[in-house]
Amino acid sequence: MNFLDLVCEYGLSSDHSESILELVMYVVLENDTKDVENHKVDEDPITKIIGAIGKWQIWICFVVFLVKFPVAWHQMSIIFLAPPMNFTCSHPAEEFDNVCHANCTDYEYDHSVFKETIVSQWDLVCDRHWLKNLTQTIFMLGILVGNMMFGHLSDRFGRRMPFLAAVFLQLISGVTTAYSVNWYMFTTLRFFLAVATGGTMVTSFVLTMELIGAKYRETVGIIYQIPFNLGHLTLPLFGYYLRDWNTFQLAISLPSVIFLSYYFLLPESPRWLLTAGKADEAVKILETAAKRNGRSIENIASMTQKMVVEVTSKSDDHASFLALFRTPKLRARTIAICFNWFVCGLCFFGVSQYIGHVSGNIFTNVAISAAIQVPGTLISIYANRVLGRKITLISANCITGLSCLLIIIIPQSGASHLTLGCIGLWGMSIAFATVYLYAGELFPTVVRNSGVGLSSTVARIGSMVAPFVATLAHTYAWLPPLAFGIVPLIGAALCIILPDTRGKKLPDTLEEGEA
Repeated sequence: MNFLDLVCEYGLSSDHSESILELVMYVVLENDTKDVENHKVDEDPITKIIGAIGKWQIWICFVVFLVKFPVAWHQMSIIFLAPPMNFTCSHPAEEFDNVCHANCTDYEYDHSVFKETIVSQWDLVCDRHWLKNLTQTIFMLGILVGNMMFGHLSDRFGRRMPFLAAVFLQLISGVTTAYSVNWYMFTTLRFFLAVATGGTMVTSFVLTMELIGAKYRETVGIIYQIPFNLGHLTLPLFGYYLRDWNTFQLAISLPSVIFLSYYFLLPESPRWLLTAGKADEAVKILETAAKRNGRSIENIASMTQKMVVEVTSKSDDHASFLALFRTPKLRARTIAICFNWFVCGLCFFGVSQYIGHVSGNIFTNVAISAAIQVPGTLISIYANRVLGRKITLISANCITGLSCLLIIIIPQSGASHLTLGCIGLWGMSIAFATVYLYAGELFPTVVRNSGVGLSSTVARIGSMVAPFVATLAHTYAWLPPLAFGIVPLIGAALCIILPDTRGKKLPDTLEEGEA
């Protein structure tokens, strides 16, 4: 069924058909309504006031989802900032043989594919080759710092202002990175860019999850990943048409200018306002949402005051990060979900790099690895709805683990290893979408951003380790697929201790999270 058929079948107006993302969300949510009637879903008070989903929530989600495009661009940009380049020592002049000559201080590079990269500009070859890897390691460290720092800030000061601060920092640091004059300046600015990117990731996800009712939480939580997939998919276009790293970096940074308008477009999370005891501010936002969704605004003030009393009576207003490990069940669940995030970080980026070693064309490699993720993300919507979070995550981990282990068994073959690697990456695309949703539902409101931030931080540790694991293929060909095979299977085993959160009310306090 093509795009026009969908428009006709679902009776979408021209306003709805302006965006593919809006269409996907509309169609899936329409189907979701039929499926959720088959099982009872608990409604929390906020959902009763504004509805599980409506025009207000869809608009907010659509606006926030756009932030995922630059997240993908910056996170994967090192592929085109520092691609492999053939080189030789200028003296004596030879063909491009990639051989490091003793006492060579001047190199010539093959510019037939890329006009200029950070490798050719700052001679990141031979004894300076490790600086290229260090750049990406420091970038992932920045995302780790951003996840934790902005996760903590948004639990303390609300979701909106830390989110806006992260967007602003992302714009400034991204643009200035394009004008770096040396490797040290480039790497430092990329670190701040990564901190901002990590901040937008954790705050944007939690903000959307707190606006959506339990009926549609899995659908919206997974659709949230699609803009990242599309951002990844469009990255080769930037790389193909912009062969100079300065222009490329500037092009993927400037679109963030439009996100400055979010100061006027985005509201604070009413759920966070209630846990912070700010009833008046919550009432205004809830009334606006109710009106936009065509629901009654009567008694919203009284219902809001009642919710504030109920939440504050349970304390936990200022629960710290350590609260995630205070009680036995929450501690075990935190460790289990964090390890599964580590699995996703390690295997997603590691298998992506492994695919790059199998097939040679850099633009084709990136496009294939990105295209595989889109159907995986869409499939995870239905898998999470039908099978639940637990079974979906276990199955996805097993798909990746077994496909990578088969690489060791099957004889060396570019086509077969590429196929198995793609299957493993497809499994990780399902797992990554699921752990985002799982963590958002598992942690209580008072520590949700800290919990999601910690989980994402562990994923960054996995992504920092991934390049080192993938490059072990040069020494022992069987080591990378063995690591990428065993680790997901361990993650699948740990899922046994996790509860299935499908259709459940979001826990607000630590007591509810423990229960």
